[in-house]
Amino acid sequence: MKIAIHGGSGSLELSDRNFGARFNEDLVHQVVTAHRARARAGSKAQKTRAQVRGGGTKPWRQKGTGRARAGSIRSPIWVGGGRAFAASPRSYRQKVNRKMYRAAMRSILSELLRQERLKVVEELAVERPKTRDLVGRLRELGLEQVLILVDRYDDNLCLAARNLPGVDVLDAREINPVSLLRFPQVLATRAALAVIEEKLA
Repeated sequence: MKIAIHGGSGSLELSDRNFGARFNEDLVHQVVTAHRARARAGSKAQKTRAQVRGGGTKPWRQKGTGRARAGSIRSPIWVGGGRAFAASPRSYRQKVNRKMYRAAMRSILSELLRQERLKVVEELAVERPKTRDLVGRLRELGLEQVLILVDRYDDNLCLAARNLPGVDVLDAREINPVSLLRFPQVLATRAALAVIEEKLA
């Protein structure tokens, strides 16, 4: 499978296995859900009536006061009492094995290519860490909101992109399904695609 290189002559040969896969919506949904679940802290914690300090003695006698029976001031229905069904720290991690993850990534990359949302350039660099320079370069390629994939981080490029709300720079070794699907367009350098091919081998 070949893809044209923008801003230059020639084309790049891509693996049919990685960029010609069928789109598996169910698998992609499962992997994206698992990836987002891993970002959840799962650190919420509340106290039950047994964990709240105090309440060791009965507030008043059982009968004869005219008030409702009460055994502890730390009952869930009392202000300052414990929670009836208290939340406890938990992990939201979902198991996704390596074969499933790689198949989902191949599916996403293939669909991006089919929809012409994946563009390739020989290299992308700016001489100065200026947002204006990067905007001009992206305008030449007809791009606005885009994920830029590089084979290694470049300080000038990262500094130029960090002030653009619809632009992000990512090392090809750190790609994930959520990042690929978040942006309308993906711009990758030739070297970045070589890294992705090696990563999915």
